Amino acid sequence: MDLKINDKIVFISGSTAGIGYATAERFLNEGAIVIINGRKQVTVDAAVEKLKASTNNTNVSGVAADFSKVEDIEKLLKEVPEVDILVNNTGIFEPKAFADIPDEDWFRFFEVNVLSGIRLARHYFPKMLKKNWGRIIFISSESAVFIPDEMIHYGMTKTAQLAVSRGLAELTKGTNVTVNSILPGPTKSKGVSGFIQDLAKADNVSEDVVEENFFKNMRPTSLIERFASVDEIANTIVYYSSDLASATNGAAIRVDGGLIRSIL
Repeated sequence: MDLKINDKIVFISGSTAGIGYATAERFLNEGAIVIINGRKQVTVDAAVEKLKASTNNTNVSGVAADFSKVEDIEKLLKEVPEVDILVNNTGIFEPKAFADIPDEDWFRFFEVNVLSGIRLARHYFPKMLKKNWGRIIFISSESAVFIPDEMIHYGMTKTAQLAVSRGLAELTKGTNVTVNSILPGPTKSKGVSGFIQDLAKADNVSEDVVEENFFKNMRPTSLIERFASVDEIANTIVYYSSDLASATNGAAIRVDGGLIRSIL
């Protein structure tokens, strides 16, 4: 299937590992020109070389930027002045009891998870409208709807992303620009894999048992009863960034394994 994104310029925030990295790899395999991002240049450079080797596509570069620092974002926007496809993927999470979450954490989570995408969209969105083509994807989460009681501050930021995404989509009427959100369910990213390994060691059980218990006790509504792979999420992101998804706009697309029970 030709997704018609050959030579499109793509920027993916938070993409040296996990969902972001898998998405970059898929875009490169489709012939796109990809710019990845991480907080440290050495990590970015290593990921760039790895992507070149795995895809045989040399049209990949990287920019280091910490999305909690406005000066880093301003520098990034100067280095990458225009893109065709923006994937707002960067984000942080941390399980913490509600009563233990200080104001500083609420602000930090909002700045990294929500303002990162707002700041990038504020720069790139008008240019997309001017040339009458563009895609903005916010990587939200099933936690935007199924708010996890173990990290309410994280769930709040994921819900906020849906509001921003839909609001921007309202400004695209009559154009070939679309803005959508993707809601992954529990995904076996690098961070989650490490979390599973730690739990397995602590409880002296296998990782399979940890995964089984997670879906039995913490996410019992999942229909697939397993973690999604980063590639499964990446496939969805790339499709909805393509020309083939031109009639999907302002949507919140679930890749949650059926975890959210509501139809809409």
